Amino acid sequence: MRAELKNNLSKEGSTKDWSHITNQIGMFCFTGMTPAQVEKLTKDHSVYLTKDGRIAIVGITTKNVEYLAHAMHIVTK
Repeated sequence: MRAELKNNLSKEGSTKDWSHITNQIGMFCFTGMTPAQVEKLTKDHSVYLTKDGRIAIVGITTKNVEYLAHAMHIVTK
């Protein structure tokens, strides 16, 4: 799912380096988003993660990974 998220972020047109997503291991992933971006992601896209930008990888599925990548791209432009 980490690779799918990174690939979908690229497909969305994100020019940010998201390699830290695939370089990490474990059930959680630090996204690198700011608290303001996290708040916007939650408020505008109903995506929930910790204020420091950690997201639960186990919550990412083949059915929601595209939506998540789209939402992350929108708030990190």
